[in-house]
Amino acid sequence: MKTFIATAALTLGLAGGALADPVLGTWKTQVDDGNYAHIKMAKCGDKVCGTIAKAFDASGPIQTDNVGKKLVWAMVPKGDGYYASGKIWQPSTDKVYKSKMSLSGNSLKVSGCVGPICKKQTWTRVN
Repeated sequence: MKTFIATAALTLGLAGGALADPVLGTWKTQVDDGNYAHIKMAKCGDKVCGTIAKAFDASGPIQTDNVGKKLVWAMVPKGDGYYASGKIWQPSTDKVYKSKMSLSGNSLKVSGCVGPICKKQTWTRVN
């Protein structure tokens, strides 16, 4: 019985690790209005959200009230590295866009639209 319980616990533990969402972790944005950020992607219930973990300019880390704020929220995993139905905030314009993301290895293509105006960035995983 002890062996069965240990085997079941190990199997569930391995399955849980295999089910971890590959987009989770920290991502570096592209430069926008002279600044960029590290975004910490995490689970928000059954969705994915991203919070500004650090901010930078050309000289290095900067202090800003945006650190700690949500940049991405309500992103729904659709499978195969695709996420949709989310929202993304652009700090430089204070606009919120309907957003989707597509993950390929250590690159995350992020796009957002407000009406006919769409913007895109490719973020890179921070190791």
